Amino acid sequence: MSDHKRTTRRKAEHIDIVLHREVTGKGITNGLEQYRFRHLALPELNWTEISLSSTFLGKTVKAPFLISSMTGGTQEAKEINKHLSAAAQERGWAMGLGSVRAALEHPEILDTFRVRPYAPDIPLLANLGAVQLNYGYGPEECKKAVELTEADGLVLHLNSMQEVFQPEGNTNFSGLLAKIEQVCRQLDVPVGVKEVGFGIDGRLTRRLFEAGVQFVDVAGAGGTSWIQVEKNRSSDLLRVAAAEAFADWGLPTAECIREARRQAPDSCLIASGGIHTGVEAAKVLALGANLAGFGRSLLRSAASADAEAVSCQLEQIEIECKIAMFGIGAADVTALKETDRLERR
Repeated sequence: MSDHKRTTRRKAEHIDIVLHREVTGKGITNGLEQYRFRHLALPELNWTEISLSSTFLGKTVKAPFLISSMTGGTQEAKEINKHLSAAAQERGWAMGLGSVRAALEHPEILDTFRVRPYAPDIPLLANLGAVQLNYGYGPEECKKAVELTEADGLVLHLNSMQEVFQPEGNTNFSGLLAKIEQVCRQLDVPVGVKEVGFGIDGRLTRRLFEAGVQFVDVAGAGGTSWIQVEKNRSSDLLRVAAAEAFADWGLPTAECIREARRQAPDSCLIASGGIHTGVEAAKVLALGANLAGFGRSLLRSAASADAEAVSCQLEQIEIECKIAMFGIGAADVTALKETDRLERR
């Protein structure tokens, strides 16, 4: 089987498994259920004037929300990305693309990642696996990923636990921080780092910013476990059995964002990982995030319906967040971030 066919098959399998199998981590949550907002009976606000407007990568966004990096590389992925990007454009969200490595190595599938025609105005992130910096990739390939997708920035994802369970996994994660720093120095667009659902702790967050990254997505546990996804693809019985021991692996999203904000008080932080509602988004913003990221919770609408269905889901998330803000007397995103009305249960 050719490399192109193997890549396409892997991408298709990922979509199918995430949509149709139970791949949420077991015995671990995003941690947000441990927090609740204190209701304010007199908010002293006009509901119609509450604003979600924010900024990201130098662009104004209508809401402080990100459609997290998910897919690309197949015709189904092309349709999914089309629906997601069109909805993001309509609602004014930022968006991340799935790993662009497949398109760099197989230019014939580049169109599955090209969403600028559907989303000309939103902040858009190209995406590559950081581990590829140990497998022949460098700043030039990173630049090309940004240029080919007309992105506003690049996010390098950290997925060590996925790679070790993936049949085709690349598992040499040694010396990557210095190589990430080199990429940050040589690219003329913002470079960020994200996990894929097992979390980035506070100390690593600080080291990443010291290396020159301009944003970090902590991408905590509580949502999709890529260990469980790869378990469903593997024929390695040893690793399939081992995956069960790691069903609760990872750092909860709430814990990650609190630690990250303490270690990087003035830096741009994104919180994703098992976030489904606007109330949960409001919580992570109040805990210290600049943006809240949504992934698998949007995938079903994007795969089975159309951009209008995705847009309706985004609108629901927005109104849930605004209602939470109204309930605590926060007129805008700045006030939400500064609220003292989020308490631990």
